[in-house]
Amino acid sequence: MSALAAGPRLSDRQRLAWLRLIRTPNVGPASFRELINRFGSAEAALEMLPELMISGGANRMVRVPSVAEAEAELEAARRAGARFVGIGEADYPPLLKTLDNPPPLLAVKGEGAVFRLPAVAIVGARNASLAGIKMARMLAADLGREGYAIVSGLARGIDTAAHKGSVSTGTVGVLAGGLDVPYPPENAGLCDEIADRGGAVVSEMPFGWQPRAQDFPRRNRLVAGMVLGLVVVEAAQRSGSLISARLANEMGRLVFAVPGSPLDPRATGCNALLKDGVTLVTEAADVLGALAPLAGIRLPRNAPLAEAPDMSAMPPPRESERADVLEALGPTPTAVDDIIRHTGLSAAQIAMVLLELDFAGRIERHAGGNVSLIA
Repeated sequence: MSALAAGPRLSDRQRLAWLRLIRTPNVGPASFRELINRFGSAEAALEMLPELMISGGANRMVRVPSVAEAEAELEAARRAGARFVGIGEADYPPLLKTLDNPPPLLAVKGEGAVFRLPAVAIVGARNASLAGIKMARMLAADLGREGYAIVSGLARGIDTAAHKGSVSTGTVGVLAGGLDVPYPPENAGLCDEIADRGGAVVSEMPFGWQPRAQDFPRRNRLVAGMVLGLVVVEAAQRSGSLISARLANEMGRLVFAVPGSPLDPRATGCNALLKDGVTLVTEAADVLGALAPLAGIRLPRNAPLAEAPDMSAMPPPRESERADVLEALGPTPTAVDDIIRHTGLSAAQIAMVLLELDFAGRIERHAGGNVSLIA
């Protein structure tokens, strides 16, 4: 996939075009990858977006961010002491590259060296008990002393304790909103301390973005995607921490849980995880022993975006091909492989039709490469 095999560093012009493309409505990590694979560069893809919208049957034309708007966001990053890191660059978190559809650009404030440490996530309840806070801080400090970076979501309670326990050894905070909109606001000082002491704060959202409820699962995906293993310290039965644990398990990461009293609602999620077979943790040695075989794994530092069908030489889809794909889709998520078998079209043809529909806002992409029509 030579079109996306970015070198060790994006040029200023490439970074500007990448930012404009990923900030365009209906362009997510999957369609970003396919657009560049189809057209060879972000600049070329930007020129073709109006045609794609029309071909996909968009009800209205999506507004592409202007050069001035992208330059303003780059300037906002500079003022905040941050930068945008592309997926092919050395400071991009290496394990994040292995996800399905990783974010092509991350806003990063702090030191990229922290991403080269093996990493463990510590997550848990916002309304944590004092015992839970003490446990999270102790685990983070002990794991940090053993050379692990600690990743968490900068929320109140367990997340904050984990960051504070590892701020001197290297910690990564992942925000659900823009890098300049810390949430909760009282952790703004902690964000600065993390960046100033060798760690990093990251976000895939635009500067100025106020986090919404639906943005936190997206943040949790990044937390889980950056680590070898994830430890849950106190979590209610229905909580974002259990979403993180599920995502980590789906990604093939190791999942750990600290047991708690059956009488404490904040422990019901952890105890349920333990019943499901995750590794029980009472001290850092439990995590270290399980992760030791994985900690030395070396990943390619400059891996490109995940492979997609080569669409560079494909002619535009015919109306009959678009009709066949639309007929195969419905509100229930459908595997792309099933669409290929049903229609008899090639993977590249299907990918091109789905790209048009995606940009027109007519389909939704799901985990595992499944897609569904938006009602």
